[in-house]
Amino acid sequence: MKLRYAMVCASNQNRSMEAHALLQKIGLDVSSYGTGAHVKLPGPSIREPNIYAFGTPYQIMFNDLKSKDPHLYKRNGLLQMLKRNVSVKEAPQRWQDNAADGAFDVVFTFEERVFNAVIEDLDNREQRLIKTVLVVNLDVKDNHEEAAVGARLALDLCQKVRSGKSYHSCTEVDFFKTLDLPSPYKRTKLAHSNIWIRGWMFILGLYLCGQGWLDYVILFVIIKLTFYSPDCCTI
Repeated sequence: MKLRYAMVCASNQNRSMEAHALLQKIGLDVSSYGTGAHVKLPGPSIREPNIYAFGTPYQIMFNDLKSKDPHLYKRNGLLQMLKRNVSVKEAPQRWQDNAADGAFDVVFTFEERVFNAVIEDLDNREQRLIKTVLVVNLDVKDNHEEAAVGARLALDLCQKVRSGKSYHSCTEVDFFKTLDLPSPYKRTKLAHSNIWIRGWMFILGLYLCGQGWLDYVILFVIIKLTFYSPDCCTI
């Protein structure tokens, strides 16, 4: 079974795009997103960030920063990063606005607050599918060096999920506890949540519960499909 992957950080610029580029290079079906209200890039000072709307093409951002201070933004790696991004896709996308992109099998986030935003968004969506989504958080600092490490770790985990006996066997906590990861990955904290997305089965189950002796079985199925329980582990 071919899985669909999503890489998510705050602004869909550094960490998620580093992973997107790497997974795309080896032929995986991958997309990337940000969860912030807008795209924020470092400016000349901490109080002067460069702010753009999601959907603003990376090429426009590149041209804007280059016109403002080419030496500064080349020195801090932003121009190189944006040039990489241009080669991957046209513009940053917002996770909360991606319903039209379809469902994903595995979602990687690179910061705890991003992880929480993705979980909250998935829980609040009106769904028509009965599908398991594996959401994994990797705590990765937002700099170019750490983003490269996080991307390799995401790729390693994707390959381990693909090589498992089945996709569903990889949604258990024990799977993550048994991962044999080399340094520097061992210092990475993993959090994952196995989410059961609500669907039309919930409505069907309510109907069937009043139809006879299968009441308790159907009720168990409804509970299984309607709630999720986050699990965390550190390796």
